[in-house]
This record gives sequence, structure tokens and C-alpha cells, in this order.
Amino acid sequence: MSDIWHQQTLRLRPRSRGFHLVTDEITSQLDALPQIGVGLAHIHILHTSASLTINENADPDVRHDFETHFTRNVPEDTRLYRHTLEGTDDMTSHIKASLLGSSITVPIRSGRLALGTWQGIYLCEHRNSGGSRSLIITLHGRSA
Repeated sequence: MSDIWHQQTLRLRPRSRGFHLVTDEITSQLDALPQIGVGLAHIHILHTSASLTINENADPDVRHDFETHFTRNVPEDTRLYRHTLEGTDDMTSHIKASLLGSSITVPIRSGRLALGTWQGIYLCEHRNSGGSRSLIITLHGRSA
């Protein structure tokens, strides 16, 4: 067995505002993942108006409820914020991204991300139309 370090930048396809499951889109692009028997995947989004989280992957109502919660708790009211250069969703997107975070770490087991049965990786797109998003993913572990 040997140590493996692999770092890769991925682009996710553009999505509209909301909470989107991207687990399969990420894993399909990770060439070195099958080579790792045990390790960690660190996934970092290179943007300040979108975020990453892990949560329920089966019921689409969860994604709807997430969006409803964040819209109510961080309203797009330009009277509340100074930083609105790119529109009413500018500062609110930064706040939401800070609340959820820019990175996640997932265990790797037998060449696969070791997520729970009902877990998936979400791209949390906080802009009305954020464009494609870049991720830098660092894999570290022992060979399979």
C-alpha cells in the first residue's frame, strides 16, 4: 500500500438558485477516487456566493425547504445591505455562503465516497443565476 495525494479542479454545470445534489457530477469526474482504499476527500468551492453542504438526498422537499428557510432568514432587501453592486442577491448570497461554508470533507472507503445511505453533496447556489462553479478537490489516502 502506498500514500496517494491527488488534487483536481472540477467545473459544475450552471444552475439556477437553489439546493442541487451534485454527488454524481463530482464523483464521475474524480479519476483517482477508485485508486484509494481508505482516505479523505476535501472539497472546496472557489466562490463567495455559493456553498457546499451534505444532507438528505432522497426527498426533493428537503431542497425546497432549504431554499424557503434561507430566503426568509436572509431576505433580498437592498435597504438592509450596502454591498449590492451585482444586484439584490449580491450580499445575501455572501451571507448564505458564509452560514453554510465553502468546504466539506468526506471519508473515502474502497474507492468511493463514504456517505450515508440518505446523504448527498449539495451545491447551494445562492445567486439567481451563478453560472458554472469551480471546485478544488484534494484526495488523500492509502491505495486500494
